[in-house]
Amino acid sequence: MKLKNILIVVKDMEQSRKFYHDLFGLDTILDNDGAMILTEGLVLQDETIWREFLGKDIIPENNSCELYFEEPDIEAFARKLETYDPSVRYVNRLMTNSRGQKVIRFYDPDGNLIEVGTPM
Repeated sequence: MKLKNILIVVKDMEQSRKFYHDLFGLDTILDNDGAMILTEGLVLQDETIWREFLGKDIIPENNSCELYFEEPDIEAFARKLETYDPSVRYVNRLMTNSRGQKVIRFYDPDGNLIEVGTPM
């Protein structure tokens, strides 16, 4: 068995596509009317479709999982993030964790948690 994709729920497909492209360089592989597959296996799913499919409310910022990216030049990424959108909600700004890794955590526009760290 092989894990193929990670799906996250978003309110505004175009805003999210732009966010993940501009900050992480992810490109669109397939745009399928409410579901968009990006490079690296990330799938964006329209919130209204997901809510209807599950029959449950979507809970943003639930902190139950995160997307993890590695970036060797994390200081440059932190500057890019700060200038990209001043309304980004941070969990923590750039810091060094107990393992000596530099990390930054924040939410995407829909409350999906993201961590960017230096390679381990």
